[in-house]
Amino acid sequence: MEIEKTNRMNTLFEFYATLLTKKQMNYMELYYADDFSLGEIAEEFNVSRQAVYDNIKRTEKILEDYEYKLSMYSDYRIRSELLDQLTDYIKQNYPADETLINLVKDIQEIDE
Repeated sequence: MEIEKTNRMNTLFEFYATLLTKKQMNYMELYYADDFSLGEIAEEFNVSRQAVYDNIKRTEKILEDYEYKLSMYSDYRIRSELLDQLTDYIKQNYPADETLINLVKDIQEIDE
């Protein structure tokens, strides 16, 4: 399994898990977060390995579709990059401005 794909699926799962069914959430969490094999998941839920595979593939597509339509992850990444730039700018140009520093911290806490 590619590490980049695993990381992306785990991240998309964090953003959109509540939009999935319980079974989709369980399969994805076991497969991507807990590194269970398809066979192990199939045994756990008393279904075929193929059923698990099909469910995971459908769920991956669903997560990608949610991201395409809602852009929560890409928006988060952009916000994070802009906040990093703003933080650096403040440190260089306004290091003593506590109000500005606290406002940026408040914004950063929203996404945590």
